[in-house]
Amino acid sequence: MATATYPPPPPYYRLYKDYLQNPKSAPEPPPPTEGTYVCFGSNYTTDDVLPTLEEQGVRQLYPKGPNIDFKKELRSLNRELQLHILELADVLVERPSQYARRVEEISLIFKNLHHLLNSLRPHQAQATLIHILELQIQHRKQAVEDIKRRREDARKLLKESIATLDGN
Repeated sequence: MATATYPPPPPYYRLYKDYLQNPKSAPEPPPPTEGTYVCFGSNYTTDDVLPTLEEQGVRQLYPKGPNIDFKKELRSLNRELQLHILELADVLVERPSQYARRVEEISLIFKNLHHLLNSLRPHQAQATLIHILELQIQHRKQAVEDIKRRREDARKLLKESIATLDGN
């Protein structure tokens, strides 16, 4: 019994047999998926929305609402995290059997920190895009200035060449 190293191609390759002679003979690609879909047994959505901590079943440690001072809240959660880590070290030395509650509290703080940071991602992406576009504009302006400078150098060289030729 012979076995192949690679599986045969999928049967829809036949749809593209006349592609080189007539590129329009190929079928149109499927439309983009919208809404929810299942991939590898997990449900996903095409909506790019950050779920709230409550939707994830996590207690929120910072104030709710649209006017959150991210810097203040991140610093506060960071200090709280440091305090809880020190308390965990103390508990591990004094009462090792009671560490689980401290680990859960630290996990809750990390989840809140992570959620706050993820809510800043759109702003970060926008700032990064603005920075990239400003750099592109700066590079293009430099390229234009370089072209103008080289054009002037070429004009001077041509004038000198014409003057040298006329003088002889």
